[in-house]
Amino acid sequence: MTAVTYLEAISQAIREEMRRDESVFLLGEDVGTYGGAFKVSAGFLEEFGPERVIDTPMSETAIIGSAVGAALMGMRPIAEMQYIDFITCGFDQIVNMACKMYWRSGIPLPLVIRGPAGGGTHGGPFHSASPEAWFFHTPGIKVVMPATTYDAKGLLKAAIRDNNPVLYLEHKLLYRLPELREELPSEDYIVPLGKAIIRRRGRHMTMLTYGAMVHQCLKAAEQLASEDGLAVEVVDLRSLTPLDRQTIKESVMRTNKVLIVHEDTLTGGVGAELAALLAEELFDYLDGPIMRVAAPDAPYPYAPPLEMAYLPGVERIVAVARQLAAY
Repeated sequence: MTAVTYLEAISQAIREEMRRDESVFLLGEDVGTYGGAFKVSAGFLEEFGPERVIDTPMSETAIIGSAVGAALMGMRPIAEMQYIDFITCGFDQIVNMACKMYWRSGIPLPLVIRGPAGGGTHGGPFHSASPEAWFFHTPGIKVVMPATTYDAKGLLKAAIRDNNPVLYLEHKLLYRLPELREELPSEDYIVPLGKAIIRRRGRHMTMLTYGAMVHQCLKAAEQLASEDGLAVEVVDLRSLTPLDRQTIKESVMRTNKVLIVHEDTLTGGVGAELAALLAEELFDYLDGPIMRVAAPDAPYPYAPPLEMAYLPGVERIVAVARQLAAY
């Protein structure tokens, strides 16, 4: 069995679902002849034809609007955003159409919107967005962000089979990362939406995180173990909506301290909601303040040194974790 990359796992998931179900189709800019900007759909046009692999005009409004209409007619579209930043152009179609459709009509809307997110590739302020909080705030859409190759495939297959709109965020820094290569099961599998996973067990504090930050937290936890003797538990949320509140609460009740780490900007981010949830429901279990590590409230910088300073990294996570451990 061959080990595959995070990107190849995404490609496998779409191909297998298109083979399994003829109502699944792909649309987006350059997804056909060119095979996608990152080659996720390379060879798809030859296998599935132009009626199921549709090159679209450069209009996210049209892509998402067409996908909403197709889903209402019983299809299961996968709409690709070439870079997730430009999902803002289709915001109205998502928030006012896709997210409200079931409540308005009672008709399921099986739609996946997927695209590359996150920084670290020097894409600057227009090719690096972390847009999860915009949609985390909006009822009617599920939001997932895989951290591993296994999850990248399993979560996407689950999203495609789901009868609700799902925003599937792929961290492009992970696409071809050699250390994320995995041998995946040959049999069909899914990773259920709404289920977090504990990536590392610990008793001194819980780190709540998702996406590429999972790997930064695991490195920080390793450093804290070797240099400080701290056993840090790392919880990979995997799905932001629905949120696995049970796993979060059980972890924090065991460790009594919590550090939230995400790449998105700090103010109004997913971490703010997590902090509110824990403060409201687990205050009596906390032995210290709920602390957060996130990006500053500014756009992603272009310059590589500035971007590296902007992104949460192991050094910052370790420093804040030590402050928390000292309480």
